[in-house]
Formats: sequence, C-alpha cells, structure tokens
Amino acid sequence: MHTLRHDLLRTQFDLTWSLFEHHLERLAPGDLLWEPGPYCWTVRPGPDGTWVPDFAETEPDPVPVPTMGWVSWHLGWWWSVTLDHLRGRPPRDRSEVVFPGDETATAAWLRGLRTEWLSALEGLSEAEWEATAPFPWDNDPEHTVAHMVAWANAELMKNVAEFGQLRLLRAAAGN
Repeated sequence: MHTLRHDLLRTQFDLTWSLFEHHLERLAPGDLLWEPGPYCWTVRPGPDGTWVPDFAETEPDPVPVPTMGWVSWHLGWWWSVTLDHLRGRPPRDRSEVVFPGDETATAAWLRGLRTEWLSALEGLSEAEWEATAPFPWDNDPEHTVAHMVAWANAELMKNVAEFGQLRLLRAAAGN
C-alpha cells in the first residue's frame, strides 16, 4: 500500500528523472569530459585505467566548475552510498564508486541506479519509512528514512540542473 508520502516523493523523483532523461538521451561523444572553463573538476584515467574523480575533503575556494563526467560520478557516488544505507549494506568508500567512462556506459550506470532506487523504495514498509535515517545525518533521530529520500530527491534535482546546464552550454558553444 502506498501512502501519500510515498506517492508525493515518487512523483517528485519521476519529474526530476524525466528532466535528466531529456539530457541523457541527447549526450554526444565528448560531452562528459568537456571543460567549460580553465578551473574544472573532472574525472581522469588513473594509472590502472580506472577513472578517478578530482576531489578535496575541504571544498576549495573558488569552487572548481565540474564537468558532466564529474557531476555524473558525484551523483553515482552519493546515490550508491545512500542505497547502501537504505539496503542495510556497509557503505562504499568514495574510491569504490567508479565512473564508467563513456556517455553510453555512464547513462546505463545511472539508469541502473534509478532502477535499484525505485526497487528499494517500493519494498519499504510504513515502519521503515518512519525509521531513523542512517544517512546523511549520522542516525539523527529527528530524520527519518522519508527525510533521507526527500534529501536524495533534492540532491538529484541539483545534480540534474548542473548536468543540464553544462550540456546546454557545450551545445551553445558548438564544441
């Protein structure tokens, strides 16, 4: 049985995802690594060929402009860790969440996370929605799993807006 809370959060998620699909469907080769300025965070091949994201524990000032590749990795990172918490698995370390590389593989990876997310949400009981969220507030009893899902929707909206704006800028620049 779905509650109003579930239906509202799902509708919000679906709207955000439809905006993301608009951009994922239009990705062109080279989009993910296009650098919109001289000071960017991106993903780069490491010594073993695995893609490694630029990252700092303390956000630099000025904040680097991310590439679509970096935004994709970031989205995959926080979503993977959120899923780990929701599913009761040990959360992955940032370094364990690997950017797939090209546009096709990245879109498939993100769509796979969407499928896993929706499956996890469908399986929640009313008591699980009301349980204390294990993330991102470190089990603060004031925040429930429903709060965590709302946070994930907000984070997704932010990342989709960033991704979309970068894609539009690249298309407008004719690169």
